Amino acid sequence: MSEPDRPDTPPPTDFPAVESRHYHRRRQLEVTSDTLGTRTTELLDSGFRLGLVAAHEDEDRFRVVYLFLAGHPDRRVELVLTTDRDAPSVPTLAGLSFPAGRFEREMRDLYGIIPLDHPLPRRLVRHQHWPQGWYPMRRDAGAPPAFGSEDQPYPFATVQGPGVYEIPVGPIHAGLIEPGHFRFSVVGETILKLKARLWFVHRGIEKHAEGRTVSEALPLMERVAGDTSVGHALAFSLAVEEALDWAVPAPAQLIRAVLLELERLYNHITDIGALCNDVGQGLLNAHALTLRERLLRLNAETTGHRLLRGAIVPGGARLQTLPTAAAIDHIDAEADRIVTLALGHSVVRDRFTDTAVLPTDQARDLGTLGYVARASGLRIDARHDHPFTEATTRAQLVTKSEGDVMARFLMRAEEFHASALLVKDLLALVGGGDVPLGKLSPIAGQTSGVGLVEGWRGTIAHRIELAPDKTIRRLKIVDPSFLNWPAVPVSLTDTIVPDFPLTNKSFNLSYAGNDL
Repeated sequence: MSEPDRPDTPPPTDFPAVESRHYHRRRQLEVTSDTLGTRTTELLDSGFRLGLVAAHEDEDRFRVVYLFLAGHPDRRVELVLTTDRDAPSVPTLAGLSFPAGRFEREMRDLYGIIPLDHPLPRRLVRHQHWPQGWYPMRRDAGAPPAFGSEDQPYPFATVQGPGVYEIPVGPIHAGLIEPGHFRFSVVGETILKLKARLWFVHRGIEKHAEGRTVSEALPLMERVAGDTSVGHALAFSLAVEEALDWAVPAPAQLIRAVLLELERLYNHITDIGALCNDVGQGLLNAHALTLRERLLRLNAETTGHRLLRGAIVPGGARLQTLPTAAAIDHIDAEADRIVTLALGHSVVRDRFTDTAVLPTDQARDLGTLGYVARASGLRIDARHDHPFTEATTRAQLVTKSEGDVMARFLMRAEEFHASALLVKDLLALVGGGDVPLGKLSPIAGQTSGVGLVEGWRGTIAHRIELAPDKTIRRLKIVDPSFLNWPAVPVSLTDTIVPDFPLTNKSFNLSYAGNDL
C-alpha cells in the first residue's frame, strides 16, 4: 500500500495541557406534531442526518428526542416532541428518513409509542411470540407475562414465479457468532430477495443501565459489543462528561484517541484475514490471526486487558504503558504484506470485484456509517465530523466509490495504515508522565449529554439523561450496526448465493450491538 496523503500542516511539537469541553454545539428545539416534519425536512436539506431517536417516560407524559448531526463544523440539533401518556403517538418520519422508520418501530416495540401512518408498522424488536401490549422499557412493565410459542410463523414476504425457491439460514450458525436468520428467495443461484431477521437475543442493555451510577454502568457499556469496548465506553463517557460539565485533560483525550485506533487496528486485521479465508486463502488468514494476536498482546501491555477494557473512565483514561512507534511500524509493515499477497491472487480479485455492490445513493438513503458508507463514497467519519479532540482530525479520511466487497476490503487495508500513522502522531503528542483525571463541576438537577465516537465499525452515539442524584435516568445507545444491517440485503440483490458468506463478512456487523 502506498502511504496516504498527509495534511499539509506539520504536526505540532507539543499539545497544550488544557482541559477540553466540546459541549456548546448541541441545541434543543421544541416541536409539535404539526411542525416535526417541517423541521426534519429543513435539517435534512441542510446536510444533517438523523443519528438517534430516544423515547423518555416522564411523570405525566412521553417525550421523544430526535438527534440530528452534521459535520464541518460539528453541529448537533435535538428536536423534542411530547405526547400523551395514555395514548402516546408521534407522526412518522419514515417517508423522510429510512433510519427514522426503524427507530420508530423500535420505539413502538419497547415503549408502545405509535408512529402514525408508518408504512411498515409490524414489529421490529419483539418477535411474534412476545406478549401483546407489554412494553419492556416502561417503568410499570413489571415482570414479563407468559410468552407464546416460539414456533409461531414469521410473515416473510414470499417471492413467487417460475423456478423461485427459498433457502433458510440460521438463526443458529456453525460458528461462534450470535443468532440471526436469513431467508433467501432464489432463482438458480441468483438472490432475488434476502430477509434478515435479528433480535433473537434482546438483552435489555438500556433498561439495565437505568438507576445505576455512572461507575456501575461503565462495565456494562464495555460489553454492549465485545469487540468495541473502547468505542462504547468512550461514547458513554463523553455523554456523561457533557451532562456533568466534566472537563477532561487534553493528554487524556489524546490517550483515548490512541486506544480507539488500537481497537480499530486489531479488528481491521481480523476482517482482512477472514475475507481472505472466505475465498480459500487460509494461509493469509493464519498470518492475519498471528498479527491480531500480537495486537491483542500489545493491548494487554498497554491497558492490562486484551480487549482494552478498564482504560476508558469518565473524566480521563488509565494506562499501564504506551506502545512504541517501532512496534506500530512493524505491525503496519506486516499488514501491508498480507494485503499485497492477497491482491496478488487472481481468485481474490475475481471474487471481491463487483460483488455485492452498495451504490452511493442507496448507502446514503439507508443512513449507513463507517467503512460501509465510506466504501460507497460517503465522506462520513466522527473523527472529523464530531472530534472529541482536534488531534483526531489528522486521521486520513479514506473513501472508495465502487461499494463492492473489494472496496470494503481496501477500506480496511488503507484505514489500517492510516490508523497506524495516526497512532504514531498521537504518541508523539502524548509524551510521558501520569495522566490526571478531569475536574467534575457540580450541576444541580437533571442533565443530559451526547457522546459521539468513530468506532471501528462507524459512528457510535450515546445519549444520557441523569437524575438529580446523578444516577442514570435514561440511556439511548446506537451502534452503527443498527443502521448498517439493512444494507446487507440491498447489496445482495442479484448476487449469487455462494457469495453470501463473503458479502456478510465484508460488512461484518454486530448482532450484539444491534440486539441491545
